[in-house]
Amino acid sequence: MSEGPLNESELAWLEETLTTYGHEEASLIDVSELDGMLTAILSGPVVVEPDVWLVAMWGGEKYIPRWKNDREMNRFIDLCFKHMNDIAERLSDYPDQFEPVFGYSEVDGQEWVVVEEWCYGYMRGVALTDWSTLPAERKADLDHIALHSSDEKSTRVDEMTEEEYMASVEGIRPAALRLYHYWAENPQAVAKAQPLVNGAKVGRNDPCPCGSGKKFKSCCLH
Repeated sequence: MSEGPLNESELAWLEETLTTYGHEEASLIDVSELDGMLTAILSGPVVVEPDVWLVAMWGGEKYIPRWKNDREMNRFIDLCFKHMNDIAERLSDYPDQFEPVFGYSEVDGQEWVVVEEWCYGYMRGVALTDWSTLPAERKADLDHIALHSSDEKSTRVDEMTEEEYMASVEGIRPAALRLYHYWAENPQAVAKAQPLVNGAKVGRNDPCPCGSGKKFKSCCLH
């Protein structure tokens, strides 16, 4: 593999940064959610540009962190891309090594897999593009993931037996792989960009929409 996965120290730093700067009601709040969102972005019908998902992960422009300095911001972005590249390589070239980053909790001395955060992040990534043309069989895979997301979790999950729940959890990984391969084989045409209206134009000296904190002329203008 070209870069390999993030090490424990890098993952811990990402987790701490998401927790520090995340807005509970809008932002991704841990690495599991980030991993799910990046997996969906890589698996979707069209390419999502970084200036879109780097803002979406915080819940919108008003929640973009006020970084301590450029070094902190650049490290965060670099680690996100490194992790994203690792996911992409596993999905495309080493599917047997693809493993969602689920969480774990201990109850009465027994360890349980926590999938809600990853599935919630995945559905956040899905919302960035149009997945409505999925055929029924693949839509069932998406519904399987959505069932465990924080927003969509229903009494159906609560009524599952322990065996049914574990079988459902084990079905998330293959569902994600099937969705990735479907869109890889059936990519959608990218919509033609519309010209900016006067009111939406970004000035050369305005803050760059990508969230870097730099002026537009010193960042994405070129």
